[in-house]
Amino acid sequence: MRDSISGKAWKFGNGVSTDSIAPGRLIHLRANPPEFAKHLLEDARPEFIKNVKKDDFIVAGTNFGCGSSREIAPIIINLAGVGAVLAKSFGRIFYRNAINNGMLIIECDTDRIADGDEILVDVKNRVIKKYNDPEFEMPFTLSEQEIKIIDEGGLLNYIEKYGNMNF
Repeated sequence: MRDSISGKAWKFGNGVSTDSIAPGRLIHLRANPPEFAKHLLEDARPEFIKNVKKDDFIVAGTNFGCGSSREIAPIIINLAGVGAVLAKSFGRIFYRNAINNGMLIIECDTDRIADGDEILVDVKNRVIKKYNDPEFEMPFTLSEQEIKIIDEGGLLNYIEKYGNMNF
């Protein structure tokens, strides 16, 4: 993982479910994740997948990734090039699936981040900044273990490299 990521904020509300992230009617595409990624969040915000750029951010309220335990949801977010998901809270299973699949997710207060804001996530120093507001600086917490797993591209890669005794 890079020390910092810059991109545009795409704001979503509270309770974005895994069915909104990875539409259930297209679950047959889970065997083809790159194709499934072309439909990321299309029911919640149809213009998102057509306009999202590499390293842009999904910014949400509470309980992002609630609902079923679709492991494909964080996988297609990664495949779409999203730099990170920032939310006030995450569904418990989604949170683990995201880390286990090497996706950067950050719990933080997203109220002061607006749709379209250009932001910088400084992973090394654990702070979020907005380019249009030099006074804005929001710290966040991410454990060293989570960062190591994300750095390796997920839990399986981490275990292959370090074994399972390094937790």
